[in-house]
Amino acid sequence: MKPFLRTQLERYAQRLGELDFLLSREDIMSDMAQYRRISVEHAEVTQVAGRYARYQQREADLAGAREMLVSSADSPDMAEMAQEEITSAEAELLQLEDELQRLLLPKDPDDARNAFVEIRAGTGGDESALFAGDITRMYTRYAANVGWKVEVVSENAAELGGYKEIVLRIEGQPGTGPSGSGVYGALKFESGGHRVQRVPATETQGRIHTSACTVAVMPEPDEHEAIKLNPADLRIDTFRASGAGGQHINKTDSAVRVVHLPTGIVAECQDGRSQHANKAKALQVLQARIQEKERSERAAKEAALRKGLIGSGDRSDRIRTYNFPQGRLTDHRINLTLYKLLAVMEGDLGDVLQALAHAREAEQLEELETGTNG
Repeated sequence: MKPFLRTQLERYAQRLGELDFLLSREDIMSDMAQYRRISVEHAEVTQVAGRYARYQQREADLAGAREMLVSSADSPDMAEMAQEEITSAEAELLQLEDELQRLLLPKDPDDARNAFVEIRAGTGGDESALFAGDITRMYTRYAANVGWKVEVVSENAAELGGYKEIVLRIEGQPGTGPSGSGVYGALKFESGGHRVQRVPATETQGRIHTSACTVAVMPEPDEHEAIKLNPADLRIDTFRASGAGGQHINKTDSAVRVVHLPTGIVAECQDGRSQHANKAKALQVLQARIQEKERSERAAKEAALRKGLIGSGDRSDRIRTYNFPQGRLTDHRINLTLYKLLAVMEGDLGDVLQALAHAREAEQLEELETGTNG
C-alpha cells in the first residue's frame, strides 16, 4: 500500500476514537442537529476504519504465513498450508486496498439525491427534436432497468415527434447507481452536448445529417438545505397545459410557470393534477436550476485552473457522439468507443456510466495522492 494511503487511513482510526468520545458525552443529545451530523460521520469513519483493521489483520496473517513457509522446509504439508494462506491473504489484500482507495475518495453529498434531467433540442431542427426524444427514451429505459421511477415535470413536444424541451424527475434508492451512488451520482456526467450522426427519416437522398441536443442533470434540492427564494424575486404565471395528461388537462389553468427575476431562470410544471402541485414542483425545478447555475460557475473556475477529465458539465461541452451508420457510441472525454449503439439507445447504459464513474475515481485518486484536493 502506498504510504500516502496508509497515512490517510491512520487518521480515520484516530478520528473514530474522537467520535466515540463525542457520542458518549451526556450532553450530546441536547443539540440534535450536531448529534445527527456526528452520527453520520461516525458511520462513515467506522466503515473505513473497520476495513483498514481487516487490512492490517490480513497483513499480519501474510507475514506469519511467510515465516511459516520459510521454517517448514522439511514439512510439505505445512509448506502447502502456508502457501495457501499466502495466496489467500495476497488476493484479499489487493481487494481491500482497492476498496479502501474508493472509500477515501471525496464524496459529493448530492450523489445520493434524486435528479432532474433536462433535455433540449439543439442544432438540426426537426431531427434534433427527434433525437431529444430518443435520448429521453434512453434514460427512461435505463431507469426502468435499474428500478427507478420517472415522471415528466414539463414537456414541449415538437410537431414531427420528439421534444423541443423536456424535464424529467428521476427517483431511486441510494446505492442503485454505478459505484453505489444514487440517481444524481449515476447520471451527473451525462450533462453536456450529445451529437447524433444518422440519415433522418425526412431525408430522401440518404445523406447522413449531424444534429445535437443538450442534457443538464441537476440534483433535486434538499428541502432543508435548498436556497430560500424571495417571493419578491418571483413572477408566477398560470396557463392551460397542453399535451398528454387526460381529459381534465384542457379545462383549467393548472400549469404553472415561475420566473426568477434576478437571473431570468424559468421553470414550469404542467404534469400535476392541481395548480398547487404544479407550483411546488416548478419551484423545486427552479431551485435546482439556480443551484446548478452556481455549481457550473464554480466548476468553470476550477476548470480554468485544471481541466478535469470528465469536464465541467457545461452544455457547450460536446461529450458524446452517436453514430448510427457505424452502430458506434463515442464518449470523447474518456476515449470510450462501444459498438452497441442500438442496445445503448434501448437503455443499456451501464457500461458507459460505469466507465465514467471509474474515470472520475481514478482522477480523484490522483488528486488525493498529489494533494490537489486540499
